[in-house]
Amino acid sequence: MSASTVYLKVNRVAADIVERARELTVADIHESMGAAGRAALMDARMHPLQQGVRIAGPAVTAYCWPGDNLMMHRALNLAQRGDVLVVVCRAELSGAQWGDLATRHALDKGLAGVVVQGCVRDVDQVRELGFPVWATHVWAMHPEKAGHGTVNAPVICEGVEVRPGDLVVADGDGVVVVPRADADRVVGAAQAKMRREDDVIAAMRRGQPMWDAIGAPASYAKLEVREVDGAFDDAPR
Repeated sequence: MSASTVYLKVNRVAADIVERARELTVADIHESMGAAGRAALMDARMHPLQQGVRIAGPAVTAYCWPGDNLMMHRALNLAQRGDVLVVVCRAELSGAQWGDLATRHALDKGLAGVVVQGCVRDVDQVRELGFPVWATHVWAMHPEKAGHGTVNAPVICEGVEVRPGDLVVADGDGVVVVPRADADRVVGAAQAKMRREDDVIAAMRRGQPMWDAIGAPASYAKLEVREVDGAFDDAPR
């Protein structure tokens, strides 16, 4: 029985939803998911190699054996324009999962970006090429290309379940994953949140204090806070 399984097809989140998601931030998406947003946000170790980049796209997944990135290459071979490759190697320091050659191929194919739980290397070249990469480690350790794993099956990447075809959104704040079935609703809610924040910005430009523009007085009033007209260390009167 084979220790590896590769699924050749992916049921991707709709292209129009991805297009809308490209205008949104990870924070907008995360907050718009409600309580589920906590489970959808990858851990803080996941960070971008480049500053000022934002991507959105359907997930193509790879799970790689320790010290080996063969299944990453199979997933990259199968990925399509606009996809986000999500790579997991539990033995994170055993060998780099991504580097210069993979970046060049991903650019040629038009991938949106890659998210790696594990090592990436050749980072100077990757940054120069401008391809969006998120990773948990940078290290030049050599990987083999002979190991088992899976492609386009569910993976757990930095604490988040990623199923092939799910919506992946990434920016300077990190990475969030929205289940494909929920993507249209979540993106719509995030767009509405963004419009509300635009209204707050407009109110502040008109001179309204942020405290009032965000509706803080009503919440503050419910707390029955005792306010003292004086400094903490003023002498007793």
